[in-house]
Amino acid sequence: MRILSHEIPSAVGQSVTVAGWVHRRRRLAAVSFLILRDRSGLAQIVVKGSQEQLDELSEETVVQVTGTVAANPQAPGGAEIVDPVIEPLTEPAATPPIELWRPTVGAGLPVVLDNAPVALRHPVVRAGWEIAAAALHGFREALSGQDFTEIQTPKIVGTATESGANVFALDYFGGPAYLAQSPQFYKQQMVGVFERVFEVGPVFRAEPHDTVRHLAEYVSLDAEFGFITDHRDVLAVLRSTVAGMLAAVGERAGGALERLGVELPEIPVDVPVVHFSEALKIASADPDESDLAPADERAIGEWARREHGSEFVAVEGYPMVKRPFYTHPQPSDPRWSNSFDLLFRGVELVTGGQRLHRYSEYVAALEARGESAEAPAYSSYLQAFKHGMPPHGGFAIGLERFVARLTGAENVRAVTLFPRDLHRLTP
Repeated sequence: MRILSHEIPSAVGQSVTVAGWVHRRRRLAAVSFLILRDRSGLAQIVVKGSQEQLDELSEETVVQVTGTVAANPQAPGGAEIVDPVIEPLTEPAATPPIELWRPTVGAGLPVVLDNAPVALRHPVVRAGWEIAAAALHGFREALSGQDFTEIQTPKIVGTATESGANVFALDYFGGPAYLAQSPQFYKQQMVGVFERVFEVGPVFRAEPHDTVRHLAEYVSLDAEFGFITDHRDVLAVLRSTVAGMLAAVGERAGGALERLGVELPEIPVDVPVVHFSEALKIASADPDESDLAPADERAIGEWARREHGSEFVAVEGYPMVKRPFYTHPQPSDPRWSNSFDLLFRGVELVTGGQRLHRYSEYVAALEARGESAEAPAYSSYLQAFKHGMPPHGGFAIGLERFVARLTGAENVRAVTLFPRDLHRLTP
């Protein structure tokens, strides 16, 4: 029976079988070493005598090895396999596009992305997705623990979800359709069914961004729930969710964090909150601005670290003119919204807030935009509101951006398995 490399130290004196990829071969005068890589790490195999077979086992060839485990403090985990019988499971592998055995990645990001199916085998390259996978686990666990129901909603839709954003159009049996920009409409409707819902799924944005922080397709972590007082209730659930994601990364992806030299931050129990109007003052921005520029976000992030010792800060009360029509206005001053952005290390990570929940409010909001609630784009969405919806709100986290900020990656593509952007549709 096959064991994994991390189990070898517990099997000293026993005959074992391991299998994986030839990570590296090291030849000395009297002995050689085959370093085998599997999903759990590296194993050292000692090869004595004839080197002919070892010469035929090029790096990345898949092999199975049976031998006896011997203690060796200098080997990975303090043990190695001796007297091996090596059986190739594939023909000799072609030379990889990057040297996977080196501890660091020598190739630039374009080379890594062009050769992602193989480059992701490098322990440093794959570390980003190990962290992402752990964060996904934490997201699901945190919300499931608060009685949320996981849902899956359509990614082929008949209308755009977010006004003003470009969409990917497609032919749907001879008629127009679009790739979903967000599960927003569906997750709101499902509040009327389950009260608390979340979704993990891809979203598609055809906006022509060519920056280090935007993708045309990314994984969105969405949550929506009912019977709230205002957006501060949403922020509280978001805070506990992010805390759960960070805890899961620490518990499940410790090796990946170590490989990348990353130290996990803490999200404070009371996340600092600043109103949008005050945020403009902190950033020394024009008081008439209706949104925060990247430089403004960085300035506010620096303020939060300096004044509150926090890597996280929430900016609330964005102007209604910059928020979607379903956003609830601030009751005391309808110029501002009951919404927020959560900034992490000076970059917007999450958008959330309270939604409108009365049908009459939607009619008025759409009429103010010169649109009708009876239009095909909205009529099916608003069915739920005609039949009673509680006060509700929610948020959405971009998974790849979360990992990029956590790891300090300069480009979000570095922590995306197969990124899609203006210029990349393969591999």
